Amino acid sequence: VTLDIRVETAAIDTQIVSADEKKVLVATLVGTTIEWYDFFVYAQAAGLVFGPLFFGPMVQNNPLLAQIVSFATIGLSFLFRPLGAILCGHMGDRFGRRAMFVMTLILMGTATAAIGLLPTYAQAGAWAPALLILMRVLQGFSAGGEWGGAALMAVEHAPVDRRSFFGSFPQIGTPIGMIMATGVLWILTSALGKPAMAEWGWRIPFLFSIVLIVIGAIIRRAVEESPVFAEMIRRQQE
Repeated sequence: VTLDIRVETAAIDTQIVSADEKKVLVATLVGTTIEWYDFFVYAQAAGLVFGPLFFGPMVQNNPLLAQIVSFATIGLSFLFRPLGAILCGHMGDRFGRRAMFVMTLILMGTATAAIGLLPTYAQAGAWAPALLILMRVLQGFSAGGEWGGAALMAVEHAPVDRRSFFGSFPQIGTPIGMIMATGVLWILTSALGKPAMAEWGWRIPFLFSIVLIVIGAIIRRAVEESPVFAEMIRRQQE
């Protein structure tokens, strides 16, 4: 009977998530949600306004081609995601998971907020689409480093018997980010109207990223370094 009680108690204990573990779960979920909000809000804007604002004057006689080029910039970022994953993974092994955890979030937020401040083709000529593409490349790079880093932090903080459960939280943030991006643009379009949205309202969702990044960075900085990385450092010192 005593043995059965101990086994049952141990089983209950394994299901209890500590305060530190909750911080990790929240940080990975919130951070990934913000990252993918930034990533998807670009895709939404590319379909709504980027074609005529940034690429239309380049192909004045072919508005459809301008829209195709605008959509192509969405796919461009996916070419840089593997590079971001490789470099951020390497730096995470050298400088710590936590540093990369925060850095990718700030890099994505900076690129997204910068898009909201970019001049259009009518204001800056060819520099406008060039800068837009550069910011999209940075988004792709940081997205590549973000997901793997968030999953790694979640799994390395997890109890041995709950690693799959902890590792699911970064992935949950991806659809939440998509829903947020769609919802924000829908609300703004409904409130401002399409003319105002096309003229200046499209910048608001990108600038809103500043608020999200501050919140996400505060949450992520509260997370302790991965115990696996701390053990790696201890072994190197020995």
